[in-house]
Amino acid sequence: MSIFTGSGVAIVTPMNVDESVNYDKLRELIDFQIDHGTNCIVICGTTGEASTLTDEEQLECIRVAVEHTNKRVPVMAGTGSNHTAHGIELSQKAEALGADALLLVTPYYNKTTQKGLIRHYTEIAAAVSIPIMLYNVPSRTGLNIEPSTAKALSLVDNIVAIKEASGNIAQVVDLAHAVEGRLDIYSGNDDQILPLLALGGKGVVSVIANILPKETHDIVANYRTGDLEGALARQLKMHELTKAIFCEVNPVPIKKALNLMGMNVGPTRGPLFEMEPANVEYLKKAMLDMGLNVQ
Repeated sequence: MSIFTGSGVAIVTPMNVDESVNYDKLRELIDFQIDHGTNCIVICGTTGEASTLTDEEQLECIRVAVEHTNKRVPVMAGTGSNHTAHGIELSQKAEALGADALLLVTPYYNKTTQKGLIRHYTEIAAAVSIPIMLYNVPSRTGLNIEPSTAKALSLVDNIVAIKEASGNIAQVVDLAHAVEGRLDIYSGNDDQILPLLALGGKGVVSVIANILPKETHDIVANYRTGDLEGALARQLKMHELTKAIFCEVNPVPIKKALNLMGMNVGPTRGPLFEMEPANVEYLKKAMLDMGLNVQ
């Protein structure tokens, strides 16, 4: 069974001025997303700054997301780690908190071989019973899930999906061919939603959905109802804004965009700091051109 079909938001983790987590604001953001058509809340991913959260903060974010979402849409919890035992611990605790699924990024920094990847993911999968989405983002982790590795992992019962953020469409073709429908494929890049759908994808785990939840949802909805022209028009319409929210490392620009919209999600944690002034102006213009209110 698919975790979700459509648009899952890689939701930001809102902070207070002192960089503590603002759980009340997180609840507001979840409501905003669900009210505007988002199909899944993805908590504590890259955009959620999971790498700067303590385990206690990460688990509290998951608890709040599960409790507040209250089964309106699935909650997928990021519990990946570069230490297999730690990934198992976080995953088991997220399952106990009621997460519907897990998002597991590849081990980073220390990395591993492709055989090591298979063992890492298989051991975590064996320790939980909820569905798992693999997360392939080699530009950040330095480690690519090769299609043959994804094929081997697709034989594990509760490994059911992959978030593909390599940016390599040729690899996605190889991936889709290798897994033969056993893994649902989701775009991890907002500028490649439509190409991934055309290759059999189920949807997107999106950054831009933080500020454009309905528009991101509608790309997938248009495609799935056969309105290819509508899906393409929406993908291209948000293209400049998509470039703007990745003009510096994510999630710095998307948090700035939310703050410019008056949503008060606070700062990013160091070492991610304020955007360059020229990039802020570029972001503002792209937001205005998209019809967003900028304060």
